[in-house]
Amino acid sequence: MSNRVQTNNAPEAIGPYSQAIVTGNLVFTSGQIPLNPETGLIEGETIAEQTHRVCKNLEAVLNAAGARLTDAVKTVCFLSDIADFAAFNEVYAQYFTGKPARSCVAVKDLPKGALVEVEVIAEKEQSDDGCK
Repeated sequence: MSNRVQTNNAPEAIGPYSQAIVTGNLVFTSGQIPLNPETGLIEGETIAEQTHRVCKNLEAVLNAAGARLTDAVKTVCFLSDIADFAAFNEVYAQYFTGKPARSCVAVKDLPKGALVEVEVIAEKEQSDDGCK
């Protein structure tokens, strides 16, 4: 059985998908781009600024699912320009301190002209009642 995750602390889905799905003790987030959840607009002009927003959005979605960034076991990262790899890594490392497995690729375009998108698979602890 799986449950959909929804929080107002992260941007609403901009398509027919959920912010995240929890099945058992695994959390699968949808990709997050640097949308400000209050305005719905891209936040930041540089890869560093946008990566901070993406990580904050992911943190909010994971928290709503009963998990934390430190629970991440795998991330998939999309950059609009591979030349931003080093600057992206500098910010990413501040949030993903547990060093999950990761893929990072450059893509032709991202939604709304974003420079970065990241999705996460996390494993959360479960209590006896199935909640964290």
